[in-house]
Amino acid sequence: MTGWRTTHLGAVVTLQRGFDLPSRLRRRGTTPIVSSSGISGWHDQPMVKAPGVVTGRYGTIGEVFFEEVDFWPLNTTLWVSNFHGNDKRFVYYLLQRINFAAHSGKSGVPGVNRNDLHSELVSLPLSVDDQRVIADALSDCDNLISALERQIAKERAIKQGMMQQLLTGRTRLQGFEGVWEYHLVAEMGDVLAGKALNVSGAGALRPYLRTKNVLDGRIDLEDVLWMPMTDVEFERFRIECGDVLLNEGQSLELVGRCSIYSGEFGTPCAMQNQLLRFRSYPGTSPEFAAHLFRYCQWAGAFSVIATKTTSVAHLGSSRLSNLRLLWPTDRREQAAIAEVLSDMDAEITAHEVRLDKARAVKQGMMQQLLTGRTRLPVMESAA
Repeated sequence: MTGWRTTHLGAVVTLQRGFDLPSRLRRRGTTPIVSSSGISGWHDQPMVKAPGVVTGRYGTIGEVFFEEVDFWPLNTTLWVSNFHGNDKRFVYYLLQRINFAAHSGKSGVPGVNRNDLHSELVSLPLSVDDQRVIADALSDCDNLISALERQIAKERAIKQGMMQQLLTGRTRLQGFEGVWEYHLVAEMGDVLAGKALNVSGAGALRPYLRTKNVLDGRIDLEDVLWMPMTDVEFERFRIECGDVLLNEGQSLELVGRCSIYSGEFGTPCAMQNQLLRFRSYPGTSPEFAAHLFRYCQWAGAFSVIATKTTSVAHLGSSRLSNLRLLWPTDRREQAAIAEVLSDMDAEITAHEVRLDKARAVKQGMMQQLLTGRTRLPVMESAA
C-alpha cells in the first residue's frame, strides 16, 4: 500500500501499566479515574495529561477510551505513554482493531501483557496528516452515534414521564372525561400460561414462542423453537393477533417484560409456559393493556408480586390475574392513550434503526480506512 507501513505496535505507541489508587486514598475532585471499563470514579489530581488513550489490562478486556481531560488510569489499565509522533485520535481507533482477548493470559498470567501487545503487527499511514484525516472521518461517525444515543435517551425519558401521567389518569387526553376504575387483570381479559416443554410428547411438531422471543414492546423471531403438540393442545396454547405476551420467568427487573403479538410469525404459533398470555375482553384495548403492563414492569409492580428464587422471578398466571390496576372505563380513551405511547415508541424505534446503521457504517469505515483498502479523497489528492 502506497504511503503505508506495517510494523509492530510497540513502534507506534508505548503502553504502560496504570497506577494504583485504593478507594481509601481517593479524594473528592474532578479528575476522572479510568478503569478497564471506563470512568469509575473521581480524584483531586491526575497522573496523565490529556488527550490520552486507555485500554483494559484486567477485568474488561478490549474496550478503548479516549480521554480529553487530564486523568488517572488505574492499575487495571494500560495507557499510551508515548505516541511516537502519531496522531493520538488515530491511535485510539487503531487500537480498537486489535483483538485484545487473544493476548489475555498469553504469557501464563491473567490479563493482557503489554509486551505481547507491543509485538502485534499493525498497518498505518506514514503521513500524520493522513492519520488525522482518517481520525476526523471516524470521529464524525462517533459524533453522530453519540447524538443519536442522547436523542434516544431523551425520548425514552420523555416516554417514561408520559407513561406515569397517562397510565395513571393524572393527565387526561383532550376530549375524555370518563371515570377510571380499579379492576383485576382477570376482569379485563383472559390470562393463560403456555404449554410446559415436552420434546417427547404426542402430536406434530409446532412452533412456539418463549421468553427469548418476547422483548420490551417487540417480538423477536430470530430463534423460534418447535415441540410436539396434539391438535387440542395447539388450539389451547395458540396465540392470536392482539394477544399480550408476558415473560413469566425472568430476572427480577425483567419479569413481566411484554409485547403485543401482531402475527409476526406468519403462520399459527403457540407459546411455552415461560410466557403468559393476556387476551382482552370486549371493552378492553389490547394495545392499552400492553402499555399498562410495560409500565408495571418498568415501575416494579410485577417484581413486587413475583415469587423469587436464587436467579429467577416468576410472575405466575394467578398473581397476574389478581393484580388490581387502574383502567379507563371508556375503551376509546384506552385506545387514544395507547396511540400516543405507540407513536412515541415508533419514534424511538426509528432512531434506534438509525443508530444501528450508524454503528454498522462506522465498523465498515474502520475496516476500510484502517487497512488502507479505501483512501479518502483528500488523502488521494495528497498522494
